[in-house]
Amino acid sequence: MSSVRLYMEFFKGFWKENPAFRQLLGMCPLLAVTTSVINGVSMGIAMTFVLISTSIVVSLIRKIVPNQVRIATFTIIIATFVTIADLYLRAKFPPISKELGPYVPLIVVNCIILGRQEAFAKKNPLYRSFLDALGMGLGFTLALLLLGAIRELLGSGSILGIQILGTWFEPWVIMILPAGAFITLGFLIALMNVIDQRLKRTA
Repeated sequence: MSSVRLYMEFFKGFWKENPAFRQLLGMCPLLAVTTSVINGVSMGIAMTFVLISTSIVVSLIRKIVPNQVRIATFTIIIATFVTIADLYLRAKFPPISKELGPYVPLIVVNCIILGRQEAFAKKNPLYRSFLDALGMGLGFTLALLLLGAIRELLGSGSILGIQILGTWFEPWVIMILPAGAFITLGFLIALMNVIDQRLKRTA
C-alpha cells in the first residue's frame, strides 16, 4: 500500500471523518467531561488506548471469530481494555479518575469503539487497523481538548490552573454547564463547515 494511502488512513480521523465533529459520535463523554483541559485529554487518552488495543486484537482474530458472535466478542474485548484503563487511572491518578466518574467505564458502550471494529478492524489487516484507530483516537482527543480548553477558559478565565484572562473578565458560568458544551460544540462544527466551504471554493 502506498505511503499516501497510509497517510490518508491516519489523518482522516482528524478532519474528514472526525468522530466528534463529523460523525457526532461519543457525545456523552464529549459533552460531560470537557469542563477542563485535563479532563478532556485524560478521557481522550483512555479512549485512544481502548480503541487501538481493541482494533489490534480484532484485526488479528477477525478470520476466526464466527459472524454470529462477533458483536459479543468485540464487546468482551472492549470491556477488557476499558477495565485496564479504569483500574490504571484509579491506581495512578485518583483525582482524575474521580473527576471522570462513570464515563471511563461507559467507554464499553461507546459507539466510536464498536463502530470502528465493525466498519474497519474486522475487515482490514493489522497495520491499517492500527493507523485507523490511532487517527480516530487522536482526532477524538483533539475534539475533547478543544472543547475543554474553550469551556475552561470562558468558564473560569484560566487553563490548567494558569490565569489567562485578567481580573476584568467575568467568568461565563454557562460554559461549565451542559448548555455551554452544546453551544461550544455547535460553534466548532459550524467553523469546520465554513472552512470546508472556503476550501472548496478555492480548489
